Amino acid sequence: MNDQPSFRIPLGRLGGYGPLGCVLRLHFRPVGHSAAFFDLDKTVIAKSSALAFGRPFYRDGLISRRDVVKSAYAQLMFRLGGTDEQTMARTRDYLAALCKGWKVEQVQQIVAETLEELINPYVYAEAAVLIGEHQAAGRDVVLVSASGDEMVRPIGALLGVTDVIATRMGIRDGRYSGEVEFYAAGPSKVAGVRELADERGYDLAECYAYSDSSSDLPLLSAVGHPSAVNPDRALRRVAVENSWPVLEFRHPVPLGRRLRERPAVPVAAAALGVGVGVAIGIALYGRHRRTRSALA
Repeated sequence: MNDQPSFRIPLGRLGGYGPLGCVLRLHFRPVGHSAAFFDLDKTVIAKSSALAFGRPFYRDGLISRRDVVKSAYAQLMFRLGGTDEQTMARTRDYLAALCKGWKVEQVQQIVAETLEELINPYVYAEAAVLIGEHQAAGRDVVLVSASGDEMVRPIGALLGVTDVIATRMGIRDGRYSGEVEFYAAGPSKVAGVRELADERGYDLAECYAYSDSSSDLPLLSAVGHPSAVNPDRALRRVAVENSWPVLEFRHPVPLGRRLRERPAVPVAAAALGVGVGVAIGIALYGRHRRTRSALA
C-alpha cells in the first residue's frame, strides 16, 4: 500500500495550489520503526539557524563588526537561494576558524537565552503540524542540519524533537578547537542518516525526508518518501521529474499561537504533476526575479 499522503490546500490563501480548494489534515497510517528526516533551515524555520545568532554573538564580544557584516551578507545570499555546496564549505571553514577558542558553555548559554526571540517566531506552522503527524503515526522525527549541534538540539527541543544529526565542532578543555569533527551537509549528511538507520533498524525505503535545497538530493534520494519544501530551482526540477511532492510552507508562527490555532492550521502543500509544477516554477521564478530587482 502506498503510504505517501495527498495534499490539498485552500484556494486563495496560499497561492491557489491544490485540487478542489479544500483543506485536509494529513493522516499517516501507523507504522513500525521508521523515521522522518527534516532539514532545518528554510524547511522547518524561515531563516538560517547558524546566522540567526550573529547579533548576540557580537553583543557578547565573540565576533567583530566585520564578522557581523559578513554574516549579514551570507544571510542575504541564503535568502536569495544563492548558497551552493562550495559556498557552504567555505562558510563551514570560516565559521570553524571564527569560533576557535570560544567557550562552549558561553555559546550554549547565548543560544538558550535568545532562542525564544530569534528562532521561535520563525518556525513554519506547516512544518510543526507535519512533524506532529509523523510522531502521531509512530515515526521518529530527526532534524538533520549543517548548523552546529549546540544550536540545532535546542531548536529540536522547542519542537518536541530529541533526535538530531548536526555539525559537531572539535572541543578541547571546554573550548572550540577550530576543527570540524563532522560536517552534516551534502553526502556527509546522508552518511549520518544511514548510520542512524543502521543503529536503530530503520528501513530507509519506509522513511520520509524533507528539504529545500538541491544539496540535499543525496538525502532525499536515500529514502522511499522524499519531499521538496520551498525548493530551489534545481531541486524543484528534480522533484517534478521524479513526481516527488513539492510543499510550500509560508506561515512562520510562534509556538504559543501554533498551539492555540493547531486544529485550523492546514499543511500548505501540493503534490504537483509535471505541468502544474512547471507553471508554479515559472511563477515563483518571476517572484524571485522581482525580489532581487527590489533589493538591487
